[in-house]
Amino acid sequence: MEKELRMYGFVNYQLTGIQKGIQFAHSIVEYGLENFNTDEYLDWAKNWKTVILLNGGTTNNNPDSLGSINKTYNSLKENKVVCSSFSEPDLGDQMTSISFIVDERVFNKKKYPDVDDWIEQTRGVYIEHDTLEFEKSYVEWLTFIGGEKNLFLRDFLKNFGLA
Repeated sequence: MEKELRMYGFVNYQLTGIQKGIQFAHSIVEYGLENFNTDEYLDWAKNWKTVILLNGGTTNNNPDSLGSINKTYNSLKENKVVCSSFSEPDLGDQMTSISFIVDERVFNKKKYPDVDDWIEQTRGVYIEHDTLEFEKSYVEWLTFIGGEKNLFLRDFLKNFGLA
């Protein structure tokens, strides 16, 4: 069965609404140019096309005081999330948008519930966290949601609001 995909993005909060959309579109194009031959991108482009735009905060390329969108980009890369950014030439080449694809195991909490809910649904009981049984169940759940990258995205994305 196919998993639903969405293109998520972060944009600089100081832009107007239309500018946010344009900058996000630029980073989607960059993502497509860099990943046009991957199964994930082709599946999203052909079958889903859904986009979610989040507030990325500030932008600043200065290594001594990076903007929040710049830090977000670094966090995504450090956690092995395939992503692309766009830096606007008319704004001093500041990063204005980031794009990346997320599968339903990150955002569909009904189908892919958090660990305690999943354990109760699959085992029929609550399991204390400091037990070997929980540890084994956690490893199964982590596989069920797609691994460490998806765990990172589930935790990371809940900290952001829509742009």
